[in-house]
Amino acid sequence: MNSTALVTGASSGLGAEFAAQLAAQGHDVVLVARSEARLTAVAERLVTAYGIRAHVLVQDLAEPDAARRITERLADRGLTVDVLVNNAGFGTCGRFTEISAARDHEQLMVNVVALVDLTHALLPGMLERGRGSVVNVASNAGFQPSPYFAVYGASKAFVLNFGLALREEYRRRGIRVLTLCPGPVDTAFFDTIGTRRAAVTGAMTTPEPVVRAALRALKRDRGYIAPGIGNALTAHLTPRRPRTLVAAIAERITRKVLAAPAAVSPLPEHSA
Repeated sequence: MNSTALVTGASSGLGAEFAAQLAAQGHDVVLVARSEARLTAVAERLVTAYGIRAHVLVQDLAEPDAARRITERLADRGLTVDVLVNNAGFGTCGRFTEISAARDHEQLMVNVVALVDLTHALLPGMLERGRGSVVNVASNAGFQPSPYFAVYGASKAFVLNFGLALREEYRRRGIRVLTLCPGPVDTAFFDTIGTRRAAVTGAMTTPEPVVRAALRALKRDRGYIAPGIGNALTAHLTPRRPRTLVAAIAERITRKVLAAPAAVSPLPEHSA
């Protein structure tokens, strides 16, 4: 029986790359995002290239019952999920009081609530089968307070700590849990957030090496990975400094986003 991987935010960016690399490994894929046209195009491309089965599930993860709707459609199709990639997410930047409260609420629904709800829904089946993998996409923003990215950074800190805790709970029961903490990746994330200045380090990578590193780390049963030398140094060194000092240093780095106009409306997709 083929293994099936479910990838959220699969219509572009890291999500589409996860789907492609998992399909190349022989996994059937379930692609979840809001844009049916984009998902269908990705699905057709993967079926043609790798001869796997690809299923399209159109769902806005900001909706409170998103996970329930997804699991119901999985059941209707007789699908079980062996690999869950919680990739969907988006960010906001700017002064907290100047960002729409509704937009930040939507951000938390996608970045945190949908991620936890889907894991709640799909992890028990993995445990029953005695095998399975969960990949949660966090960010290097999760390693320290991030002024002007306050809600985004906090949501990714949640994802990081949630993933590490979950790994310790279930690693002896056949479940692998990896948290991916990339630096800036050249995806639609920066279009959604409204400025490429949100890549505060100035350097970007592309989705392919990030996903390749993540899947290699998953195979090795790593707890988390921060791909790239500079990103890895941030991950390992920043938490060892006083938190208030880290926050002050971070503010000096991230304040550049204040010179750019904030995003006022979402794009068709959420992408991490």
